[in-house]
This record gives sequence, structure tokens and C-alpha cells, in this order.
Amino acid sequence: MSDGRGRGEGWVAAQLFLLGGIAFAPRELPGLPPLPAGLRVPAAAVGAVLLAAGLVVGGLGALQLGSNLTIFPRPKGDGELVESGVYGMVRHPIYTGVLLAALGFSLLRGAAPSLLLSLALWGFFELKARREERWLAEQFPRYRGYIRRVPSRIVPLHWPKRHE
Repeated sequence: MSDGRGRGEGWVAAQLFLLGGIAFAPRELPGLPPLPAGLRVPAAAVGAVLLAAGLVVGGLGALQLGSNLTIFPRPKGDGELVESGVYGMVRHPIYTGVLLAALGFSLLRGAAPSLLLSLALWGFFELKARREERWLAEQFPRYRGYIRRVPSRIVPLHWPKRHE
């Protein structure tokens, strides 16, 4: 997606393409089973919760980045490393939020194609985050220590230890 010299424009374009696919995919595709009628209401309820949670998590991540926020995966040259707040639980909370919102949106729509594309988005974010983390480690010498303290890249499977 990027040769390492740019800001990561290819990653942004691919992400926008995937998000557009999630938003505009048909509800059903031939050969792909539709969501059973009995699951539509529970799926929509779970979807609404995931969508709201995604907006909150992603919004907090963006707010806590402040002037460091950029659409590109390469950090700003004059940026600072943010390690607290939601960044103390997961290293890429904006990706977490977008992923939760995409999954929630897909469940609300009851669209299996959108749901499959949301899962593809998760894999995409894993790859994009790895590239971004190489840039972060180059720019911020203490980033490797941050990775040890906050092992969860996108899905917070490990909670940080509290130091007293």
C-alpha cells in the first residue's frame, strides 16, 4: 500500500473503499444466506449498541489525539505520542471505534455482505496498524515500551495493569 516514504495515502484510499462497500453493499447476494427473520430484531439491537459504542470509542480516540490527529497512518512530524486515556487500553482506539461502528451498522441493516466486509475491515486495520506502528516506532523511541504496556492493538483483550 505504501513504500514507506509517503503519508500512507494508499491505506486511506483502501479504507474509504472498504467503508463505502460496507455502507452501500446490497442487503443480500445470491449464494449468501440472508439473516434469518427471527434474528433481525436481536441483531438490530446488538447493532445499535455496537454502533453507539464505536462512535464513543472512536470519538474519544480522536479527541484525545487532539492536534496529533491525521487521516493518514504516518504520524505528524511535530506530533506527540499519546499513551493515556483510551490509548492506555488499546493502541488504535479510532480503528476500534470504526470497526465497532461498521459491525453495528451491518447488523442494523441485517446485511450479510456488509457484515463480511466489516470482518475484512478488521483484517485491513490489523495490517494498517502494523505499518503505522513501524512509523510510530521510528518517530517515538518510547513507542516499543508503550507496546509492552498496552499489548492490545485494536481489540482490547489485555487490560493494562494499574500501578499503585
